[in-house]
Amino acid sequence: MTNDKKTLKVWEPLIRIGHWTLVIAFFTAYFTEDDFMTLHVWAGYVVGAYLLIRILWGFVGGKYARFSNFVYSPVKIIGYLKNLITRKPQHYIGHNPAGGAMVIALLLSLSATALTGLKLYAVEDNKGPFALSTKQAETQIQVFSLISVAKAEEDEDEESELVDSKKEAHKQDEEYWEELHEIFANLTLLLVFLHILGVAISSYIDKEKLVKAMLTGKKDIDDTYQ
Repeated sequence: MTNDKKTLKVWEPLIRIGHWTLVIAFFTAYFTEDDFMTLHVWAGYVVGAYLLIRILWGFVGGKYARFSNFVYSPVKIIGYLKNLITRKPQHYIGHNPAGGAMVIALLLSLSATALTGLKLYAVEDNKGPFALSTKQAETQIQVFSLISVAKAEEDEDEESELVDSKKEAHKQDEEYWEELHEIFANLTLLLVFLHILGVAISSYIDKEKLVKAMLTGKKDIDDTYQ
């Protein structure tokens, strides 16, 4: 066994640039929710676009970017964490088992955040990919108007109740998607902090420069790496 180091190109530009773009876009969206809605929406679109690219790249990208390279069994992940706790260095060229699990968790959480955000945007402002088309919106208005007129002819009080019921249902719909969006956004934030903590601990115990590798794309490896 030899411990001679060699430098290996691990992370492609798409992974590295996408990683840091995602960081900027997520925090921009997270802190601009109420006061800068246009910025919030566009940051969300950047997050969603990169998620689609990254998921596709997980199947067709380079060796170390593919899901098949870093999706490990629960046994493997637990074993890695146990060795980490007992300070036994373990070296992986790509993502280690815990890092791979975190990538999947973040992709799922970010996807849920983006999708619920798009749905909320559609419910609140009728904008975005989930918004009703002009024709659909006009049809709904026409149907609602016809129902209102018919009810008015029968009983003005019933018409008022129908309008109030419609408004209440819309308000409940908004509150539901807003709460769900916030839950996933906060879950993602928690995962981000856990990710940063994990990178710091793994870098220290495994004696690797993980942040530098995500900046340069290169790792210094020897024959202890797998």
